[in-house]
Amino acid sequence: MSKATDHELWAVVPAAGSGSRLPSAFPKQYLLLNDRCILQRTIDTLLDVPNIKGIVVSLAKDDQLWQRLAASKHPKVFTATGGDSRASSVIAGLDVVCEKVAQDNAMVLVHDAARALTAKSDIVRLIEQVLAVPEQGGLLATKVQDTLKREKASSTQAGNLRTSIEETVSRDGLWQAQTPQLFRAKLLRDTLVKNKEAIERGDITDEACAMESAGHRPILVEALQPNFKITQSRDLDMALALVEFAERSA
Repeated sequence: MSKATDHELWAVVPAAGSGSRLPSAFPKQYLLLNDRCILQRTIDTLLDVPNIKGIVVSLAKDDQLWQRLAASKHPKVFTATGGDSRASSVIAGLDVVCEKVAQDNAMVLVHDAARALTAKSDIVRLIEQVLAVPEQGGLLATKVQDTLKREKASSTQAGNLRTSIEETVSRDGLWQAQTPQLFRAKLLRDTLVKNKEAIERGDITDEACAMESAGHRPILVEALQPNFKITQSRDLDMALALVEFAERSA
């Protein structure tokens, strides 16, 4: 079995989005969770993971806030100019990693900037399990627990859109993909670039999906701690409550 020390371990954090679903005067990754913003908390967790060689944060070209973060001064943190989509930002970050890595078998964790609560223990378990099958890679995920419904959209006489249930979908064997997602850095970059058109069409929605299209079978590692993405106002409220509870209990 491979060990973390057998591979150069990096992380890429795409953080070029505007977070339009969460109303704010500035991008959601810079919203505060108590004393630190979302992006700073995400980076701090990754920096605390053993054997992390470096982290590349993909930023918007016109980002004016990054330099205010402590992370911007950290010697292990580098930046790339992100693109109009998450995938293009990930590729930009991977380009920087591939320029800097000393090993062909270097591994990279791709992690959403907005998952500020991801537990270090879950990331460590992901790394340990993926390094047993590094050619396949893997990701944090959670089993689907709620009953699933497929929608059927129709128009009312007034011309309004109405959504009803078309069918109930079995949740057996279904998981919700999360991040980090861990793969060989150069292999992932090449696979994303090769599938750029499918990504733009929406046929490929994450790194694991791209690797599946190339014949790989990434492993699923269950996240045992909260690992939701802060996308809407209710997510921010929940994250703040969890952070405050954790800090009171410390």
